[in-house]
Amino acid sequence: MKSDAQLQNDVTEALKWEPNIDEAQVGVNVKAGIVTLTGHVPHFLQKTAAEEAAKRIYGVKAVANEIDVRIPSSGQRSDTEIATAAVSALRWDASVPDDAIKVTVTNGWVKLEGELEWDFQRKAAEDDVHRLIGVRGISDEITVKQKPKASPSEVKSKIEDAFQRSAQIDARRIGVKIHDGKAILHGNVHSWNEREEAERAALAAPGVSGVENDLAVVP
Repeated sequence: MKSDAQLQNDVTEALKWEPNIDEAQVGVNVKAGIVTLTGHVPHFLQKTAAEEAAKRIYGVKAVANEIDVRIPSSGQRSDTEIATAAVSALRWDASVPDDAIKVTVTNGWVKLEGELEWDFQRKAAEDDVHRLIGVRGISDEITVKQKPKASPSEVKSKIEDAFQRSAQIDARRIGVKIHDGKAILHGNVHSWNEREEAERAALAAPGVSGVENDLAVVP
């Protein structure tokens, strides 16, 4: 088990390796394995990149991202410009069905609404927008359609099979319950990345309408 000081050092070093981030602008605090990121960056992309870098560190149990996005004058865009750019980015993404997402922008915060067939489409839409200049944050309110019904035991079996196939998941440490189409994951995993990979695998299973991720990170 890494100490908080070791985790703080590892996260700080990881930020130095991120080309999108000026690590001098990001503060790292760790308590009981929970990393808090503070400071300010000029683009929303850098805020999310810092969070992803911290999550990749072995021993990190959770990340609280309190980084403030302070857009420089050269990156300032009106809400109309951001909305136009977002609609264009979504239209050019083959993963996102045309006209499936409604975009609303208020003071640089982008709200995404709509309904999609698959969770990977929702994630693709969010990724398209978070790269845009002038974006301060994203509210993802996209829903994923109810997939064809299957028996709870069948859905549970498919998720467990997916865990077994993944090189990133230790299936022995994860339990699966199915309730009203929702997959409930319980147990523990070695890292935050493994926790997210388990959630992605469960969401991709036929018959799953959502995932309740109760997995604890226990290095």
